[in-house]
Amino acid sequence: MTEPESSTAGNFVRELVEQDLQTGKHGRIVTRFPPEPNGYLHIGHAKSICLNFGIAQEFHGICHLRFDDTNPTKEEVEYVEAIQADVRWLGFDWADKMFYASDYFERLYQYAVQLITQGKAYVDSLSADEMRTYRGTLTEPGKESPYRNRSVEENLNLFSRMKAGEFPDGTHVLRAKIDMASPNINLRDPAFYRIRHAAHHRTGTQWCCYPTYDYAHPLSDAIEGITHSICTLEFEDHRPLYDWVVEHAGAPCHPRQIEFARLNLTFTVMSKRKLLELVEKGHVSGWDDPRLPTLKGLRRRGYTPEAIRAFCEHIGVAKRDGVVEMALLEHFIREDLNRRAPRVMAVLRPLKVIIDNYPEGQVEELEAVNNPEDPTAGTRTVPFSRILYIEQEDFREVPPPKYFRLTPGREVRLRYAYIVKCVGVVKDERTGEVVEVHCTYDPETRSGGPQAQRKVKSTIHWVSAAQALPADVCLYEALFVKANPGDVPEGQDYTANLNPHSLERLTGCIVEPSLAGASPGNRYQFERQGYFCVDPDSSAGRLVFNRTVPLRDSWAKIEKARQDG
Repeated sequence: MTEPESSTAGNFVRELVEQDLQTGKHGRIVTRFPPEPNGYLHIGHAKSICLNFGIAQEFHGICHLRFDDTNPTKEEVEYVEAIQADVRWLGFDWADKMFYASDYFERLYQYAVQLITQGKAYVDSLSADEMRTYRGTLTEPGKESPYRNRSVEENLNLFSRMKAGEFPDGTHVLRAKIDMASPNINLRDPAFYRIRHAAHHRTGTQWCCYPTYDYAHPLSDAIEGITHSICTLEFEDHRPLYDWVVEHAGAPCHPRQIEFARLNLTFTVMSKRKLLELVEKGHVSGWDDPRLPTLKGLRRRGYTPEAIRAFCEHIGVAKRDGVVEMALLEHFIREDLNRRAPRVMAVLRPLKVIIDNYPEGQVEELEAVNNPEDPTAGTRTVPFSRILYIEQEDFREVPPPKYFRLTPGREVRLRYAYIVKCVGVVKDERTGEVVEVHCTYDPETRSGGPQAQRKVKSTIHWVSAAQALPADVCLYEALFVKANPGDVPEGQDYTANLNPHSLERLTGCIVEPSLAGASPGNRYQFERQGYFCVDPDSSAGRLVFNRTVPLRDSWAKIEKARQDG
């Protein structure tokens, strides 16, 4: 079993920010969430969103939304709009503080000119392969480029011509002049500008050389007056470069970079590259596939922003990498939906039941509780008639041991209705399969009636046949069969662990008529089945539901076993 990153909701970032306020280092906290608009956000980004916006809210500061849009070949307006929608859906607002690194392109260019003038940057004409060779390895120092000692005048001239579009892609790059022998490879004269003749989604063809992330990101932070640049642990080795850029460019302020452990979940992948591959190769239906950890996918599946925020707060913020059980995230979703989701009855694999002694043509309206966890939710009426549907698994002609549901000669209670007794079955002559169950009912045992408390060992749900609404239901399981999808034999990749049973689509399901007005995004608990959300593909003629999570709570069982043990 994998331990959560933090079982005590520790947050060392919050502590560091509080210390900076107490010492008077900052009067007002300014954080930022700086996504690159080259893909859709996932649950890992949600942790960063909650952290950055949460810190700002807690200390009465402000959090910027900034798009680090420095790579025009991979960025699209579609991603910009989707990211804004996801941040708002999680419950956060940046007010008028939305920015782009591209807002600062001219200013970043002038900072680069200043570095060249000071002898701290130069135009290198090595090819990409040559540059990799000159860079050295983790155990061997790099070698200085033969172009490293170009004069300031020559560098300024070449850089100006790079901006003017005189050179093909890859001909030159602007590099910082730091230390090719540094044990930190990030300081071995990193690239700050590269030539790319590609249109930008905001600046069009105005630019044909673009700043690298390692150069643009710290300066964008400094330009915006960010006090704490909170990022994930893989940028820890980049921090000396972050500080070098801010210091030597003469930026207006020096943000403090703080690294925290990213969120890793079992039974899924968080890599943008792998998620893109899953989509492009058709392993999933799209970025909003409910099996993906993307916020679009989780939203379509029925996850709530409140549950995701509570989950992120619970796991805390750690200084070392860890892996969190998917069961823990599902636990928080289940806890949230248990309080808010209306209860309804749905039959996913219908089996016809005829109550022989119930009057033909009669329909009763029975009272059903909407949500026992919410005393304000009230009740609804559900129709009851002679012909019903129950779940196939709720009847066994030959019951296994400890099976207490409907069998020949046995009584069960129909939820909110009567006690019925099986008196016969009808089978398919060809297959021998039971296709119809005949029962009798005891009219004195109606729920709320004088014999309502007569004990039977099982209560099952049902839907009246005449008023039932047709529905399709998608049952989702983990996308991968192993907790660590990358655990594969040599020669295979993570896709070898894809779960072939991660989606089961059931047709011919039926739901109670109270769902006639259900809209996409509405969430319900199907009694005894789990939590479900209305899919956007639903229509007036046929509802489609996605199972959010089943009723079983494996994390709660794990925690109970841990406490008992």
